[in-house]
Amino acid sequence: MTATVDRPSGTASVVAPDPVVRWLAVVALALGGFGIGTTEFVSMGLLPDIAGTLGISEPTAGHVISAYALGVVVGAPLIAALTARMARRTLLLALMTVFTLGNLASMLAPSYGTLIIARFLAGLPHGAFFGVAALVAAHLMGPQNRAKAVAHVLTGLTVATVLGVPVASWLGQALGWRAAFGLVVAVGVITVTALYFWLPDRLRTMPVTSPLTELGALRRVQVWLALLVGMIGFGGMFAVYTYIATTMTDVTGLPRALVPLALMVFGAGMFVGNLVGGRLADRSVIRALYLSIGTLSLMLAVFVLASHNPWTALVVLFGIGAAGSSVGPALQTRLMDVAHDAQTLAAALNHSALNIGNATGAWVGGLVISAGLGYTAPAAAGAGLALAGLAVLTVSVLLQRRRG
Repeated sequence: MTATVDRPSGTASVVAPDPVVRWLAVVALALGGFGIGTTEFVSMGLLPDIAGTLGISEPTAGHVISAYALGVVVGAPLIAALTARMARRTLLLALMTVFTLGNLASMLAPSYGTLIIARFLAGLPHGAFFGVAALVAAHLMGPQNRAKAVAHVLTGLTVATVLGVPVASWLGQALGWRAAFGLVVAVGVITVTALYFWLPDRLRTMPVTSPLTELGALRRVQVWLALLVGMIGFGGMFAVYTYIATTMTDVTGLPRALVPLALMVFGAGMFVGNLVGGRLADRSVIRALYLSIGTLSLMLAVFVLASHNPWTALVVLFGIGAAGSSVGPALQTRLMDVAHDAQTLAAALNHSALNIGNATGAWVGGLVISAGLGYTAPAAAGAGLALAGLAVLTVSVLLQRRRG
């Protein structure tokens, strides 16, 4: 059973698959997001455990997070360009297989150096998977629901912050941090199976491009400005979240056993923010970006004071997660708009940009902590990063109006 979906004027109509087929496919893609979200965020809550086991400092252990982010940054454009002609279903299966193997290597890594390499390898498929998955979901759900389709894929990532990360964090505390990566391996195997059985064959009708066409996105100023918004503005959230375990125990006064609760509250905010962000972006992408990044800056500034009380800290932590997550669907849609015929690379580069923001936030947070400014300083620095992201967005909008 199929239904016709109208495209904007000037393009041909497409035939949407049966709703059951469509939603099973989206669930399979979201499962991949769940696994990726779990492995990306769980390291942050387990930094003290990783540092203690490997005999290194916590800021040094933070390089494990940066290594994963670097893998995303390198892998997203490289894979998106080189696989431009590959069938989308085959590509998604290959990417999730590599992701699963990378996390298996992380679980078995015998030393700090090998763990760094394993995290880099695990991060390589991240951006390409999310980029291709977003385009597949938009293809299946129709052009009027592009941002909503992106949000549905990212729902897996936000559910990971509510469920996957706290469970993996609990496993890491109870059985050792390697058990957390073991859980991700299991999710990866389930995802590969779901993708194999639930992705429809009709994805063969999705248009493919070429490496040169995809690389053409890098010639567009608006693509680079959109990426800079993510690189800078999104880093504010990770300046706080990277060191959230120690902040909640040493500043807020939560017992170590309740740190997974704080992670769950943050994840609940991300879940809500992602869905709201998708709806806002389908109405106005630019307005959604201003609202989400502006709110993120405000929440981070408030957290400097709110972090000293458990109740206010948890409330504002929810707000940081919601505001930060709402950036994703809008920024992904913005890149799809300004990339024109190079959407695969642009969609993948979005996650490179966000992970540069991840690495930047972790680095800035570690810098102010190492300078002796305390564990509230990353929130203040993060608010500044978010404001800088708004400034870049303003330059992008003014340039677009000037040329348009």
